[in-house]
Amino acid sequence: MQKIALPFVACLLAIAAVGAHAQSMWKWRDASGQLHIGDTPPPPGTPARNIVSSPAGGILAPIATTTAAADASSAPESDLDRKKKAADRAKADKDKADRAALEQKNAAIRQDSCTRATNEVAGIQSGIRMATTNAKGEREFLDDAGRAAELKRAQDIAASNCGPAPAAQ
Repeated sequence: MQKIALPFVACLLAIAAVGAHAQSMWKWRDASGQLHIGDTPPPPGTPARNIVSSPAGGILAPIATTTAAADASSAPESDLDRKKKAADRAKADKDKADRAALEQKNAAIRQDSCTRATNEVAGIQSGIRMATTNAKGEREFLDDAGRAAELKRAQDIAASNCGPAPAAQ
């Protein structure tokens, strides 16, 4: 009987110690929504709605009594903080460079579309016969209504990609 009782008591003590330790943990979300878990209370100014749990259901201690948090905020930056700030700056710089590259690529695509649409407007306005291919693969020549519709379509494309549409001649 004693062989079973000793391990049983040891297990109960271990469970009680874990439970006591878990009760002294703070859980809160920072301004960006990231969950923090620790044995120190959240920084002063953290809204009560962002505190998920506190030790023994307690309320956040007044700012005057939380000297550890105040000392941590006035302490010099640690290497980890400096590295995190440098990584954040590098990420912001990379995002800015990516946005600039994307804008440059979009500008090149717009310029190409503008050139193509302008050339198409000029071709339609030149008066040459225009033909399209129908669903059967047969060639159909455009009449005046079809030419006007194509001219309007090309001018709309030109206007959306390079400003006002070229004037009709």
